[in-house]
Amino acid sequence: MRGDLIDIGGRRLRAVRTGPSGGPLVVCEHGAFGCAADWAVVQDKLAAKGLRSLAYDRAGMGHSEAGPEPRDGRAANADLAALLDAVGETAPFVLVGHSMGGLSSRLFALSRPGRVSGLVLVDAVTPDALELPGAPVAVAAFGQLLRLAGLAGKFGLMRPVSLVSGNLIGLTGEAAPEKRRIHASAGHARWAAAEVLQWPATSALAGAGELSEDLPVAVVTAGAAHTRKPLKAIQETPARRSRFGHIDHVARCNHANLLGPRYADAIVRGVEHVLAASRARG
Repeated sequence: MRGDLIDIGGRRLRAVRTGPSGGPLVVCEHGAFGCAADWAVVQDKLAAKGLRSLAYDRAGMGHSEAGPEPRDGRAANADLAALLDAVGETAPFVLVGHSMGGLSSRLFALSRPGRVSGLVLVDAVTPDALELPGAPVAVAAFGQLLRLAGLAGKFGLMRPVSLVSGNLIGLTGEAAPEKRRIHASAGHARWAAAEVLQWPATSALAGAGELSEDLPVAVVTAGAAHTRKPLKAIQETPARRSRFGHIDHVARCNHANLLGPRYADAIVRGVEHVLAASRARG
């Protein structure tokens, strides 16, 4: 296992920390059915820039121990706050959220504004996305699909599936087999489903307020600007409302491999933007 198991008060979360000591921290929040391994390429690229980062598995997923239900954004954020406290991270940090992790990242910035110096939303879900045609039905179906994956995992049926779909990001090194093992895990799928089934509740919480205009926000999406226009417009909104916004639509990539070796530099540029804007704010 890469990283460390950190006790947050009677249970442990896996955290992977990279980069030099000192300086601002970048915290990476994975998407639905994801894990800390998803961020391996991004973390390597951040470290090469002299930036330190922390990626972690949310409760019950990857190598982390399960937490109490319901697994909505409030529960995930309480765990993240406890994890950062446990490792002694008290200074404001840059929060990077991919996919559904963008919802809990937005909620964290809303509910704990003093702890977040900037926000990077990576092909992220926004509260308004559930208003798109067919979205609620698709989310509910995804949750049920993950429940079925959990049942299949108990009988080892997810292992061959993981050989095909377990590394769509294009991870290399230790992270690649780790991701496939986690992708095939029954427990991982079960707790991923518990989160996805709380997606509407987390969306409502994350949409209950607006981010501060002074919070630097970078939006990085998969695909050129002219693709998926209704979704792109929704995704852009947090950056457009920020006085320190940054938008980057990355052509020719998809939702998964945006985190991979070929395209992850766009995420690093987003991080660098919010760090520079945060310093400029004073």
